[in-house]
Amino acid sequence: MSDVEGDSARSAGTGTGSSGAPSQLSANLTERLESVAALGDPVRRVVYQALQRSGDALTRNRLAEVTGIAASTLLFHLEKLVDAGLLTVEFRKLGERSGPGSGRPAKLYRLAQAEVAASIPDRRYDLAAELMAAAIDTSIRDNTAIEQALTQTAYDAGHRLGLKAGSMEGVLDGTGYEPYPDGEGGFLLHNCPFHRLSRSHAEVVCGLNGALLTGALEGSGDAEYAVTPDPDGPYCCARITRLAQPSI
Repeated sequence: MSDVEGDSARSAGTGTGSSGAPSQLSANLTERLESVAALGDPVRRVVYQALQRSGDALTRNRLAEVTGIAASTLLFHLEKLVDAGLLTVEFRKLGERSGPGSGRPAKLYRLAQAEVAASIPDRRYDLAAELMAAAIDTSIRDNTAIEQALTQTAYDAGHRLGLKAGSMEGVLDGTGYEPYPDGEGGFLLHNCPFHRLSRSHAEVVCGLNGALLTGALEGSGDAEYAVTPDPDGPYCCARITRLAQPSI
């Protein structure tokens, strides 16, 4: 599974819930916003930028030397950056000595590899780019039509998201579709994660979107729903409808 798919599926089960009340923000978007907000503090920005420039992990004392901020002050801010997922911690012995008597390993801080970005409404241009790049690779490698490759790539990615989330609502919420109950057992999608792309490339993006949702639906096992095109919808080109239940 890609990092993007993992991020999307992480917030499964945080949708509208049985009460029918829409969630304020998906758990995934909330997490990203909190990471960005952590850099609102000027001390944390200085620390983050110092680690960017160093290109390596640094101890708290070394960061104090580089930034001119007291090591005692840095401790609180470093832990906040770790909690926000912006830094990672590692322990290793510094210097040439090793073995017994060489001292305890030092605690070092390093920039986390994950990229952090957030937007409101939630946009997933990273997911669209990943799917399109993978489809181009497939098309070149297998000599298949790009449209066919994109449809299959999006379907497969959606299927993995559905398996991970375990419910269609979890996929919708975690990927930023903002599902709202439609009053008939289905969901209206009040956000398009690929909005700007869909304005200029509607046929391509809506095809990708439909394949992604179809794969997610089948992967989640929610057999009571169907993905229905909604080309005139105000937010998204698809909606999730509830299938008629057979009468007993």
